[in-house]
Amino acid sequence: MNTKVLVSLALLVGIGAVLHTVVPPILFGMKPDMMLTMMFLAILLFPSIKNVALVSLTTAVISALTTSFPGGQIANLIDKPITAFVFFALFMLVKKATGIKTPVAAALTAVGTLVSGTVFLSAAALIVGLPGGNSVMALVTAVVLPATVVNTIVMVVIYPIVQSVLKRTSIKAKLS
Repeated sequence: MNTKVLVSLALLVGIGAVLHTVVPPILFGMKPDMMLTMMFLAILLFPSIKNVALVSLTTAVISALTTSFPGGQIANLIDKPITAFVFFALFMLVKKATGIKTPVAAALTAVGTLVSGTVFLSAAALIVGLPGGNSVMALVTAVVLPATVVNTIVMVVIYPIVQSVLKRTSIKAKLS
């Protein structure tokens, strides 16, 4: 594995961890998961099975350590790897058909965030139940949909900037 790629992945996870920590909760301690955006960006820039596995496990552990949601520790450990590999599979399908431009990256981020939120809430509901007697669909509507909008907007802003920076460096990202 390339050291420059590892450092880039670590920076993205670190930025995601800071964002994950400072973003305020929306409902019952649930926050929009900004680490997802950084995980998705890492997958878009460095698409390989090893990188996806590494970034998903690292993101899962850091999300589990910083979550304020009851039962969120185990739910994060389940959610992030599943979401990362679903996102990666969609990325590989779309990449062959259309290439990856900012609108495609934004659409993949929206789908990935919906998958992540649904898997997370389903796992949390099965493991510890949901706070306040809420259903998964109620929390998807109240928390996951706004998080999807936020993550998509962040990707629209960040992806072109990161592409521009990486084109000027010696880091070999798989830019389309």
